[in-house]
Amino acid sequence: MDSQVFDSDDIELTEDFLCRAYARMRVSSSTPHHSRTHFRRASMPLVSVDELDLGFEMSYAVTPLGKFCLCLVHEGTIQDHTFQGVRDSFGPGDMVLLAPPDLPYAGRICRTRYNITLLDPALLDQVAAGADPSRGPVRLTGHRPHSPGAARQLTHTVLYVRDHILADPETAREPLLAAAAGRLLAASVLAAFPNTARVEPTAQDRNDAHPATLRRAIAYIDDHADQPLSVAEIAAAAHVTIRALQYAFRRHLDTTPLAYLRRVRLALAHQDLRTAHGSGATIERIAARWGFPHPGRFAAAYRRAYGAAPSVTLHNKTAPGPA
Repeated sequence: MDSQVFDSDDIELTEDFLCRAYARMRVSSSTPHHSRTHFRRASMPLVSVDELDLGFEMSYAVTPLGKFCLCLVHEGTIQDHTFQGVRDSFGPGDMVLLAPPDLPYAGRICRTRYNITLLDPALLDQVAAGADPSRGPVRLTGHRPHSPGAARQLTHTVLYVRDHILADPETAREPLLAAAAGRLLAASVLAAFPNTARVEPTAQDRNDAHPATLRRAIAYIDDHADQPLSVAEIAAAAHVTIRALQYAFRRHLDTTPLAYLRRVRLALAHQDLRTAHGSGATIERIAARWGFPHPGRFAAAYRRAYGAAPSVTLHNKTAPGPA
């Protein structure tokens, strides 16, 4: 995990810093001698979550970022925000897409404390079931979520990634946790905003969802469960689309590829717990290593699978096998 902090009341230094943190931009202020800026960034591969507090009015004009840029306003307002075909203003509680990756945008910050979350477009393609390379990358077709409930869910996800993954450097350095958090965030974005991804499998997808596809996918998961995996990578290894892969798991196992992957990783965590007694390893670190960020949820899943708490296995007490 990388972190970065910036504090300044110099508008020129602020402009220079924001250009380096985001993209080439011009900023100006009607109160250049009272231009306190506070910035804090935490990042992991393909995702960064920034907290900004600008205690003054600042106009901005930004060149394309090459990333999806989400904004969550905590206090104050963002006025006259514009990009191609859009003009809008945002206030406390609003969760919006500031601009698609390939478009410039402009507007005015009015003494605002807000969150900026940047996602690499590749993340959305990894989790989009209907991603079609011939049609180009998945795009968001609206700058506001399609419902207040969707906006709230996305807000909760952004804050969860900020407070429970990126806030703990040891957790954020776990590659499986970081990859899972990025996919969770991307999936929440696709669930919140209208987009170009297809949802239902096509006739060809259904035809490809045969047992051989499932066997190839399972073999790939079993061999690579210790590495960050996306549904797109598993589908590529099985030589089918994401939709066909998901349909194969649903048809033959009544589950999803990622649910099966979690089951494999839970079994690997079980093996680590069995051999960790006396090594100083903790349940929390073993769970994190295998992509389980919540110790309580890990313990509940473990108990359902193995009929005992993880601590029973860790301390070499008698415990039944998998349920």
